[in-house]
Amino acid sequence: MNSDAMVVDAGARFSEGVSAVPEDGMAAGREDGVVAAPVHTPVAGTRSAAEDGERSVRRLSLMRSAEAYDRERLGYRVAKRAFDIAFSAAVIAVGLVPGAILCAAIAIDSPGCPLYGQRRVGRMGADGRPREFTMWKFRSMVKDADKMKDALLAENEVEGPMFKMRDDPRVTRIGRFIRRHSIDEFPQFVNVLLGDMSVVGPRPPLPREVEQYDEWAMQRLAVKPGLTGPWQVGGRSDVDFDDMVRLDLGYIARRSVAMDLKIILQTIAVVFTGKGTA
Repeated sequence: MNSDAMVVDAGARFSEGVSAVPEDGMAAGREDGVVAAPVHTPVAGTRSAAEDGERSVRRLSLMRSAEAYDRERLGYRVAKRAFDIAFSAAVIAVGLVPGAILCAAIAIDSPGCPLYGQRRVGRMGADGRPREFTMWKFRSMVKDADKMKDALLAENEVEGPMFKMRDDPRVTRIGRFIRRHSIDEFPQFVNVLLGDMSVVGPRPPLPREVEQYDEWAMQRLAVKPGLTGPWQVGGRSDVDFDDMVRLDLGYIARRSVAMDLKIILQTIAVVFTGKGTA
Protein backbone atom coordinates (compact mmCIF):
# COMPACT_ATOMS: atom_id res chain seq x y z
CA MET A 1 0.00 0.00 0.00
CA ASN A 2 1.41 3.43 -0.96
CA SER A 3 1.64 6.38 1.46
CA ASP A 4 -1.29 8.31 -0.09
CA ALA A 5 -3.59 5.29 0.38
CA MET A 6 -2.48 4.91 4.00
CA VAL A 7 -3.40 8.55 4.78
CA VAL A 8 -6.85 8.20 3.21
CA ASP A 9 -7.51 4.93 5.07
CA ALA A 10 -6.44 6.38 8.42
CA GLY A 11 -8.50 9.50 7.87
CA ALA A 12 -11.58 7.44 7.10
CA ARG A 13 -11.18 5.36 10.24
CA PHE A 14 -10.46 8.39 12.45
CA SER A 15 -13.50 10.34 11.24
CA GLU A 16 -16.10 7.58 11.73
CA GLY A 17 -19.21 8.84 13.48
CA VAL A 18 -18.44 12.52 12.75
CA SER A 19 -21.61 13.96 11.26
CA ALA A 20 -21.25 17.70 11.77
CA VAL A 21 -18.59 18.16 9.04
CA PRO A 22 -19.95 18.65 5.47
CA GLU A 23 -19.23 15.83 3.05
CA ASP A 24 -17.52 18.18 0.57
CA GLY A 25 -15.27 19.46 3.36
CA MET A 26 -14.30 15.90 4.30
CA ALA A 27 -13.54 15.11 0.69
CA ALA A 28 -11.39 18.20 0.34
CA GLY A 29 -9.56 17.31 3.53
CA ARG A 30 -8.78 13.81 2.32
CA GLU A 31 -7.57 15.06 -1.05
CA ASP A 32 -5.14 17.38 0.73
CA GLY A 33 -4.01 14.59 3.08
CA VAL A 34 -5.54 16.35 6.15
CA VAL A 35 -7.27 14.28 8.83
CA ALA A 36 -10.46 15.97 10.19
CA ALA A 37 -10.70 16.23 13.99
CA PRO A 38 -13.77 14.75 15.73
CA VAL A 39 -16.43 17.38 16.50
CA HIS A 40 -16.59 16.48 20.22
CA THR A 41 -12.90 16.96 20.96
CA PRO A 42 -12.74 18.04 24.67
CA VAL A 43 -10.97 21.37 24.31
CA ALA A 44 -11.74 24.82 25.73
CA GLY A 45 -12.23 27.35 22.97
CA THR A 46 -11.01 30.37 24.92
CA ARG A 47 -8.52 31.07 27.69
CA SER A 48 -11.32 32.21 30.03
CA ALA A 49 -13.24 28.98 29.39
CA ALA A 50 -10.12 26.96 30.23
CA GLU A 51 -9.58 28.94 33.43
CA ASP A 52 -13.25 28.55 34.42
CA GLY A 53 -13.05 24.81 33.83
CA GLU A 54 -9.88 24.52 35.91
CA ARG A 55 -11.46 26.46 38.78
CA SER A 56 -14.58 24.29 38.61
CA VAL A 57 -12.59 21.05 38.79
CA ARG A 58 -10.36 22.36 41.59
CA ARG A 59 -13.42 23.65 43.50
CA LEU A 60 -14.95 20.16 43.53
CA SER A 61 -11.82 18.01 43.95
CA LEU A 62 -11.65 18.03 47.77
CA MET A 63 -15.41 17.56 48.04
CA ARG A 64 -15.26 14.49 45.75
CA SER A 65 -12.55 12.94 47.94
CA ALA A 66 -14.69 13.40 51.06
CA GLU A 67 -17.72 12.06 49.20
CA ALA A 68 -15.83 8.93 48.07
CA TYR A 69 -14.66 8.31 51.64
CA ASP A 70 -18.21 8.56 52.97
CA ARG A 71 -19.65 6.33 50.23
CA GLU A 72 -17.51 3.43 51.43
CA ARG A 73 -19.24 3.46 54.84
CA LEU A 74 -22.33 1.58 53.68
CA GLY A 75 -23.28 0.07 57.05
CA TYR A 76 -23.29 3.44 58.79
CA ARG A 77 -25.30 5.08 56.00
CA VAL A 78 -27.97 2.33 56.09
CA ALA A 79 -28.28 2.60 59.87
CA LYS A 80 -28.42 6.40 59.66
CA ARG A 81 -31.22 6.37 57.08
CA ALA A 82 -33.24 3.83 59.09
CA PHE A 83 -32.91 6.02 62.18
CA ASP A 84 -33.88 9.15 60.18
CA ILE A 85 -37.11 7.51 58.99
CA ALA A 86 -38.13 6.14 62.38
CA PHE A 87 -37.19 9.23 64.39
CA SER A 88 -38.72 11.78 62.03
CA ALA A 89 -41.97 9.80 61.71
CA ALA A 90 -42.27 9.64 65.52
CA VAL A 91 -41.62 13.38 65.95
CA ILE A 92 -44.15 14.29 63.24
CA ALA A 93 -46.82 12.08 64.85
CA VAL A 94 -46.23 13.56 68.32
CA GLY A 95 -45.90 17.15 67.12
CA LEU A 96 -48.86 17.27 64.73
CA VAL A 97 -51.37 18.85 67.16
CA PRO A 98 -48.91 21.26 68.86
CA GLY A 99 -47.70 22.24 65.39
CA ALA A 100 -51.25 23.08 64.28
CA ILE A 101 -51.74 25.24 67.39
CA LEU A 102 -48.45 27.04 66.71
CA CYS A 103 -49.48 27.66 63.09
CA ALA A 104 -52.67 29.35 64.30
CA ALA A 105 -50.67 31.53 66.73
CA ILE A 106 -48.22 32.56 63.99
CA ALA A 107 -51.08 33.50 61.63
CA ILE A 108 -52.70 35.63 64.36
CA ASP A 109 -49.42 37.32 65.26
CA SER A 110 -48.59 38.40 61.69
CA PRO A 111 -50.34 38.03 58.32
CA GLY A 112 -49.16 35.34 55.94
CA CYS A 113 -48.78 31.57 55.74
CA PRO A 114 -47.47 30.12 59.03
CA LEU A 115 -45.18 27.75 57.13
CA TYR A 116 -42.22 29.04 55.15
CA GLY A 117 -40.45 27.18 52.35
CA GLN A 118 -36.99 28.21 51.19
CA ARG A 119 -34.74 26.77 48.50
CA ARG A 120 -31.62 25.22 50.00
CA VAL A 121 -28.68 23.20 48.70
CA GLY A 122 -28.31 19.55 49.66
CA ARG A 123 -25.36 17.33 48.80
CA MET A 124 -23.62 17.80 45.47
CA GLY A 125 -24.97 15.78 42.56
CA ALA A 126 -22.96 13.37 40.41
CA ASP A 127 -22.96 15.97 37.62
CA GLY A 128 -21.15 18.49 39.84
CA ARG A 129 -24.22 20.64 40.34
CA PRO A 130 -25.77 21.37 43.74
CA ARG A 131 -29.02 19.52 44.43
CA GLU A 132 -31.62 22.02 45.59
CA PHE A 133 -34.75 21.27 47.62
CA THR A 134 -37.41 23.21 49.50
CA MET A 135 -36.64 23.33 53.23
CA TRP A 136 -39.62 23.99 55.53
CA LYS A 137 -39.84 26.07 58.69
CA PHE A 138 -42.44 27.64 60.93
CA ARG A 139 -42.43 31.25 59.77
CA SER A 140 -40.56 33.42 62.28
CA MET A 141 -40.35 36.62 60.21
CA VAL A 142 -42.75 39.05 58.62
CA LYS A 143 -44.22 38.28 55.22
CA ASP A 144 -41.81 38.91 52.29
CA ALA A 145 -38.81 39.07 54.65
CA ASP A 146 -36.51 37.81 51.88
CA LYS A 147 -37.19 40.95 49.84
CA MET A 148 -36.00 43.08 52.77
CA LYS A 149 -32.70 41.25 53.18
CA ASP A 150 -30.64 43.26 50.68
CA ALA A 151 -31.24 46.43 52.70
CA LEU A 152 -29.82 44.69 55.79
CA LEU A 153 -26.66 43.15 54.30
CA ALA A 154 -24.52 45.97 55.69
CA GLU A 155 -25.64 44.87 59.19
CA ASN A 156 -24.40 41.30 58.75
CA GLU A 157 -22.57 40.22 61.91
CA VAL A 158 -20.87 37.12 60.49
CA GLU A 159 -17.94 37.07 58.07
CA GLY A 160 -18.12 34.85 55.02
CA PRO A 161 -20.96 33.73 52.73
CA MET A 162 -23.73 33.62 55.34
CA PHE A 163 -26.02 36.19 56.98
CA LYS A 164 -26.72 36.52 60.71
CA MET A 165 -28.10 39.52 62.58
CA ARG A 166 -28.78 39.32 66.30
CA ASP A 167 -31.53 41.97 66.36
CA ASP A 168 -33.08 41.31 62.97
CA PRO A 169 -36.07 43.72 62.57
CA ARG A 170 -37.89 41.21 60.36
CA VAL A 171 -38.41 38.73 63.21
CA THR A 172 -41.91 38.67 64.74
CA ARG A 173 -42.79 38.42 68.44
CA ILE A 174 -43.55 34.71 68.28
CA GLY A 175 -40.65 34.33 65.89
CA ARG A 176 -38.14 35.45 68.54
CA PHE A 177 -39.27 32.71 70.89
CA ILE A 178 -39.41 29.87 68.38
CA ARG A 179 -36.04 30.87 66.89
CA ARG A 180 -34.40 31.05 70.31
CA HIS A 181 -35.47 27.49 71.06
CA SER A 182 -35.14 26.19 67.45
CA ILE A 183 -38.84 25.34 67.33
CA ASP A 184 -39.03 26.98 63.90
CA GLU A 185 -36.92 24.10 62.52
CA PHE A 186 -39.37 21.32 63.44
CA PRO A 187 -41.13 21.15 60.03
CA GLN A 188 -37.79 19.97 58.62
CA PHE A 189 -38.56 16.54 60.03
CA VAL A 190 -40.74 16.27 56.90
CA ASN A 191 -37.60 16.94 54.82
CA VAL A 192 -35.82 14.22 56.80
CA LEU A 193 -38.63 11.73 56.20
CA LEU A 194 -38.58 12.52 52.45
CA GLY A 195 -34.82 12.00 52.29
CA ASP A 196 -33.82 15.60 51.49
CA MET A 197 -32.04 15.88 54.84
CA SER A 198 -30.79 13.78 57.72
CA VAL A 199 -31.43 14.36 61.42
CA VAL A 200 -27.71 15.14 61.90
CA GLY A 201 -25.41 16.76 59.35
CA PRO A 202 -24.08 20.11 58.12
CA ARG A 203 -26.79 22.75 57.85
CA PRO A 204 -28.03 23.26 54.24
CA PRO A 205 -26.82 26.58 52.77
CA LEU A 206 -28.60 28.96 50.40
CA PRO A 207 -27.76 28.69 46.67
CA ARG A 208 -26.29 32.21 46.62
CA GLU A 209 -24.02 31.26 49.54
CA VAL A 210 -22.71 28.18 47.71
CA GLU A 211 -21.79 30.37 44.73
CA GLN A 212 -19.22 32.04 47.00
CA TYR A 213 -17.73 28.79 48.36
CA ASP A 214 -14.10 27.92 47.65
CA GLU A 215 -12.83 24.34 47.35
CA TRP A 216 -12.36 24.06 51.12
CA ALA A 217 -15.92 25.09 51.98
CA MET A 218 -17.39 22.94 49.18
CA GLN A 219 -16.48 19.86 51.23
CA ARG A 220 -19.54 20.60 53.41
CA LEU A 221 -21.67 19.38 50.50
CA ALA A 222 -20.09 15.91 50.41
CA VAL A 223 -22.81 14.49 52.69
CA LYS A 224 -26.54 14.95 53.15
CA PRO A 225 -27.39 18.12 55.16
CA GLY A 226 -28.91 17.83 58.62
CA LEU A 227 -31.62 19.35 60.79
CA THR A 228 -29.01 19.70 63.50
CA GLY A 229 -25.25 19.33 63.52
CA PRO A 230 -21.99 20.41 65.10
CA TRP A 231 -22.65 24.07 64.31
CA GLN A 232 -26.04 23.95 66.05
CA VAL A 233 -24.55 22.68 69.29
CA GLY A 234 -21.25 24.53 68.96
CA GLY A 235 -22.49 28.08 69.32
CA ARG A 236 -24.57 28.88 66.19
CA SER A 237 -24.56 32.67 65.99
CA ASP A 238 -21.46 32.82 68.19
CA VAL A 239 -19.50 30.94 65.49
CA ASP A 240 -18.26 32.56 62.26
CA PHE A 241 -18.31 30.95 58.82
CA ASP A 242 -14.80 29.46 58.90
CA ASP A 243 -15.42 27.95 62.33
CA MET A 244 -18.69 26.47 61.07
CA VAL A 245 -16.87 24.83 58.14
CA ARG A 246 -14.20 23.43 60.49
CA LEU A 247 -16.88 21.94 62.74
CA ASP A 248 -18.70 20.40 59.76
CA LEU A 249 -15.55 18.91 58.23
CA GLY A 250 -14.56 17.46 61.60
CA TYR A 251 -17.99 15.83 61.81
CA ILE A 252 -17.75 14.43 58.25
CA ALA A 253 -14.36 12.89 59.00
CA ARG A 254 -15.40 11.25 62.28
CA ARG A 255 -19.15 10.80 62.08
CA SER A 256 -20.66 7.65 63.53
CA VAL A 257 -23.88 6.44 65.14
CA ALA A 258 -22.48 7.31 68.58
CA MET A 259 -21.53 10.82 67.46
CA ASP A 260 -24.97 11.40 65.91
CA LEU A 261 -26.71 10.36 69.12
CA LYS A 262 -24.42 12.64 71.13
CA ILE A 263 -25.24 15.63 68.89
CA ILE A 264 -28.99 14.88 69.19
CA LEU A 265 -28.74 14.90 72.99
CA GLN A 266 -26.74 18.14 72.91
CA THR A 267 -29.35 19.64 70.59
CA ILE A 268 -32.12 18.86 73.07
CA ALA A 269 -30.18 20.83 75.70
CA VAL A 270 -29.73 23.75 73.27
CA VAL A 271 -33.48 23.75 72.50
CA PHE A 272 -34.28 24.28 76.19
CA THR A 273 -31.51 26.80 76.92
CA GLY A 274 -31.55 28.73 73.62
CA LYS A 275 -27.76 29.05 73.81
CA GLY A 276 -26.01 30.71 70.87
CA THR A 277 -29.12 31.84 68.96
CA ALA A 278 -29.41 35.11 67.06
